Amino acid sequence: MSSESEREVQIETGEGPTFGNLAVPDGAKGIVLFAHGSGSGRHSPRNNFVADVLQEAGLATLLMDLLTEQEDRVDVFTRQYRFDIDLLGRRLEIATEWLHDDEEVGELPVGYFGSSTGAAAAIVGAAGRDDVKAIISRGGRPDLAGDALGKCTAPILLIVGGNDTQVIELNRRAMAQMNAPHELQIVPGAGHLFEEPGKLEEVARLAADWFTRHLGQ
Repeated sequence: MSSESEREVQIETGEGPTFGNLAVPDGAKGIVLFAHGSGSGRHSPRNNFVADVLQEAGLATLLMDLLTEQEDRVDVFTRQYRFDIDLLGRRLEIATEWLHDDEEVGELPVGYFGSSTGAAAAIVGAAGRDDVKAIISRGGRPDLAGDALGKCTAPILLIVGGNDTQVIELNRRAMAQMNAPHELQIVPGAGHLFEEPGKLEEVARLAADWFTRHLGQ
């Protein structure tokens, strides 16, 4: 039976600290950094569910708040930060550098799992970097990544609910601008949040397969 270490981490951003939960199973083959979107954070039940499945597949996970506590307090009222894709992308880059410097996980290949606006942040954060080896967008808005769509080289898996027709179309438009290898997986009968029975389990299975393939080399 495998075991894992878990710890809360603090990452300095220059505008104040952000906090995250790092879980590392024994013999981890890679690490997945979660980019939450639309006001969500490291306590997101959906992303924590996916993270648990990734850990069972032998992948470390870092669920972090991309905003500082002060920014989060402001964002609750103004929503100004949750749509600041460039800011969120920079925070992912800062977190990635932090991972590289960490004694426990510094040698592990890195992947990004982005949800909603966090998917665009993941693409922006990965653009121009060769140390991000795989990206997943769950119900994401990769179209908000702009020019970064053509600069990202990491393989990208786009997962969208079959009933989320508007987001499917936005994902298809974003795909037309991607130069990186990419796939679109539509989960039949699922809405934007994959709340229907068994649908989030399908997302987690797809994510485990994708990251194991690209990070477990």
